Amino acid sequence: MMASLYAIGKLILSCGVMLILVGGLLMLAGKFTSLGRLPGDILVQRGNFTFYFPLATMVLVSLLMTIVVNLLFRR
Repeated sequence: MMASLYAIGKLILSCGVMLILVGGLLMLAGKFTSLGRLPGDILVQRGNFTFYFPLATMVLVSLLMTIVVNLLFRR
């Protein structure tokens, strides 16, 4: 039982560190590139209401992350 709790704790901690790293990279990329303002992103502004859905950005980030993960875990 203890070993499984240790493994779950390690997994949660690893996921947290990965999220922090990816979030930091996205924040930096937003300042230096047009990431988040791509042509396929949806932006609706009406009065004091703003709706933003970064569709193209999500597809691009997903594609890049898939390539990186496949390269890292290739056997």
